Amino acid sequence: MKSRSKYFILFVLLLAAVPASGQIWLGKSEIGFTVGGMNYIGDLNNQSMLGKVNLAFGGLYRHNFDERWALRIDVDYGHVEGGNPDYIARRNLSFKSYILEGSMRVEFNFFPFSMRDDHFNWTPYIFGGLGFFAFNPQAYFTDPLSGESGWFDLQPLGTEGQGTSLAPERTPYTLKQMSMPFGIGFKYHPNKSLTLSAEYGFRKSWTDYIDDVSTTYVDNAQLTYVAGELAAGLADRSGEVEPGYVNAAGIKRGDDSLDDWFAYFNVNITLKLDYIFGWMLKKKCDNK
Repeated sequence: MKSRSKYFILFVLLLAAVPASGQIWLGKSEIGFTVGGMNYIGDLNNQSMLGKVNLAFGGLYRHNFDERWALRIDVDYGHVEGGNPDYIARRNLSFKSYILEGSMRVEFNFFPFSMRDDHFNWTPYIFGGLGFFAFNPQAYFTDPLSGESGWFDLQPLGTEGQGTSLAPERTPYTLKQMSMPFGIGFKYHPNKSLTLSAEYGFRKSWTDYIDDVSTTYVDNAQLTYVAGELAAGLADRSGEVEPGYVNAAGIKRGDDSLDDWFAYFNVNITLKLDYIFGWMLKKKCDNK
């Protein structure tokens, strides 16, 4: 009985502590949304950071440990695309890919930023962490057999001979990969519940196939035989700009010494959780 009484007392004490601890946790946490532009850095834009920017958006949760450090969880969705720079236009490859990324990162504020203090209500910051993203490169093409035009998934086709006897050392790449987000930002709170921020972040990936381009061409006639005309047509599109031209096996299709990256410039709006849910704890306390 004494043992049960001890557990009961401990349980009551824990219940009593929930409102106070909950209030502290809510006061240090924020939730919000993000919107901006996403672009790709890889073989089909000559590794340029100034690729075409497309709309992206997402949601975030931030927990502020103190005035300097915060932990953040983000989910972002957007799409990237690319095509040949002019000097290798005969390659004539292009793609788009939708990207869904989830990440966890740490933020460091350069100034002691606090939503409870108007003295430092703005600060630049840096962030870094790890993420996981899904992608699916596609290209617009007219199927030579069916005559159907549209966006075709590239990964199942093995455009560089992946999964065929033409390049047995090349295995099909996976459409889910790790990423490492890092970058800089600026945040400002106009009041004690709202934070506005803007940031620019890069995503280092560990794949060279966000654009489905990495290594060399394989023999196009043999690829037609083992993988079909659709795969061969999307593997080598030079003939569309120079009729009759076909790249020989072994000619560089991409640069496998560099992995693909993507970047995200965005603005964020977050609200403190005690502003959103604090009334629930207050009501619980008032009813006691």
